[in-house]
Amino acid sequence: MPSLDTDTARTRLLDAAEELFYARGIQSVGMDEIRTAAGLPLKRVYALYPAKENLVEAYLQRRDARWRERLAAAVEEVADPRERILAVFDWLGSWFREPGFRGCAWINGFGELGAVSEAVARQARAHKQAFADYVADLVAAAGLPAALAPQLVLLAEGAMVTAGIFGTDAPAAQARDAAAALIDA
Repeated sequence: MPSLDTDTARTRLLDAAEELFYARGIQSVGMDEIRTAAGLPLKRVYALYPAKENLVEAYLQRRDARWRERLAAAVEEVADPRERILAVFDWLGSWFREPGFRGCAWINGFGELGAVSEAVARQARAHKQAFADYVADLVAAAGLPAALAPQLVLLAEGAMVTAGIFGTDAPAAQARDAAAALIDA
């Protein structure tokens, strides 16, 4: 069997790592299991990512880019600036309904490894800061007070945690209602 090019091997490895890490947690998944799922020799895995922490960081980075792209695409479909803010919560609800939803990968990763892995802590902080900045931009575009943005972010973050723990999309609608009340206040 011919050797895979680096990009293909990396994609297969990240796909396998994402599926396993997100479904079961980072610590409970070993590199050999990821290697098997990706169909790559262990030597190739370690050539791409010399340590598990490097793979975890790459998984979180890639997931962040895709997550933020999907959120932005959904919000951009809405024309009204006020409704664009509320569209964030609508999108969260659709995310919470996805098969296999297990909460926020960055909250989960930080809870597992944030105290011992600077890479995981850095990725979680970067993701959460990017989300907060995005919400702040939406608030500014709607001409609303800047102080509203962190309040809306807390509603969204609380919805993520609650949805992950209880396995329901209801927190998105509840947070959306609270967000609408804050916006109208």
